[in-house]
Amino acid sequence: MEKTINENSSQVHVIKKNSESQKKSVCGVMKDSTLNVIQKLESEIPSLFQEYSDLYTRYLHSIQDIFGTCSLVEKQYFDKMEVDQNTLNVYDGYLNSTANIFESQIDLYANFVKMYIQFKLSQIDSWDKYQHACVNTYAKSWSEFLQRTQVKGAK
Repeated sequence: MEKTINENSSQVHVIKKNSESQKKSVCGVMKDSTLNVIQKLESEIPSLFQEYSDLYTRYLHSIQDIFGTCSLVEKQYFDKMEVDQNTLNVYDGYLNSTANIFESQIDLYANFVKMYIQFKLSQIDSWDKYQHACVNTYAKSWSEFLQRTQVKGAK
């Protein structure tokens, strides 16, 4: 069996050599179809994550630009008001505290997501080991069943 990947369309094609001489099986057909779907998903994920990242980055830069532009315009207005420096220092402290809380929450969330992903990866690894143990047991049982049900003298 030979696999080819079309770079332009991210499609995976399975080409069977001597397909006339190969006998198809139910399991083989299901395996090939499942493999094609999984490979298609795997090929699309990196670009989807990159596109989402680009979208989110552009969104954050847009907000940053709005605040930058507004602060330049508002600066002229507030400078003319001559707000008390002590009041500005208190307000600055308040905004810094608020920003620190937000940054701390972002760090907590980022760490939570990292730990969650590690947990899910560990869970998948455990499930994979369990699955392999079950499949091995199933294969041994099936093999024994086939050996015991064979007709004597038939090959």
